[in-house]
Amino acid sequence: MGRRIAIVLFNLGGPDGQEDVKPFLRNLFRDPAIIGAPGPIREALAWFISTTRAKSARANYALMGGGSPLYPETRKQSDALTSALKAALPGDEIRCFIAMRYWHPFVEEAVAAVKAFAPGETVLLPLYPQFSTTTTGSSLTAWTKAGGGPARTICCYPEETGFIAAYAKLIRESWEKAGKPENVRLLFSAHGLPEKIVKDGDPYQWQVERSCAAIAARLPEFADWQVCYQSRVGPLKWITPSTDETIEAAASEGKHILLAPVAFVSEHIETLVELDIEYAELAHRHGAAGYTRVPAAGTAPDFVSGLAGLVKTALQGDTGLKPPGGQRLCPAGFGQCPCRAEIT
Repeated sequence: MGRRIAIVLFNLGGPDGQEDVKPFLRNLFRDPAIIGAPGPIREALAWFISTTRAKSARANYALMGGGSPLYPETRKQSDALTSALKAALPGDEIRCFIAMRYWHPFVEEAVAAVKAFAPGETVLLPLYPQFSTTTTGSSLTAWTKAGGGPARTICCYPEETGFIAAYAKLIRESWEKAGKPENVRLLFSAHGLPEKIVKDGDPYQWQVERSCAAIAARLPEFADWQVCYQSRVGPLKWITPSTDETIEAAASEGKHILLAPVAFVSEHIETLVELDIEYAELAHRHGAAGYTRVPAAGTAPDFVSGLAGLVKTALQGDTGLKPPGGQRLCPAGFGQCPCRAEIT
């Protein structure tokens, strides 16, 4: 008899409609991994930020039909991964579960669904290729607090072959579709973090830069490339260079900007509004020769194949943390690497 395997896909989540925007924002900003203030202060800040930002956020979600496409996009990835795993693991019963951090289906709902399925093996797979305490770390904490049982935990995969190949192919295809423009600057844009989080030992920025270098190594025709960070909010100093300033600089030099959202594997508000609308307007306003946005990995065959390979590898050996190659990836200075810091 084959194994009964549950695959839990972690992602951010997003509001289904306009009425969900404010509570979604409150869930986001009440997370101690996002705002590290004491509980009562964090709750007050979450209420204030969600209240003041709700109107502008609703306007942005309205540009996408009223809500976020993240759940439907994640559902497509879940279905594609299920099909790939059923082909790779014949005889095993495979079921994927989606666990969103800040909106339905919440991690708690996923835990209940997995328990009802009663698997013999559970694999936790974040749809964040690069580890951060604010994303994967927060989701794993929520899994534990919700009573999720022992599992095989994939912490990160910033240089996984399928992930890298998928983005290299998408970048090249996007450039070709744009007419193979010359004088191109390839920008890898990732979601930013407050600088303090990185200084406290979060390996996210280091892993993002590893991903970008690996992708660029497959694209020798794009020797002019740069990593930048988007979505900066609040008064804290964020990691640099920022995507908007990087776009302005490239545009002022008359470059054709080819922009890839390297830390986002699904289309959502940061890609469909921030990159496609706001940053495209910024590029053209500052004189860019052109602006081409590369799609997120989505269900690209190489990416899905890579995820399936991660799951197959995680099923080997004992339960517990399954870092890339079976050993710690991050240098010793990154104390928040999950291979060193126990997530509670």
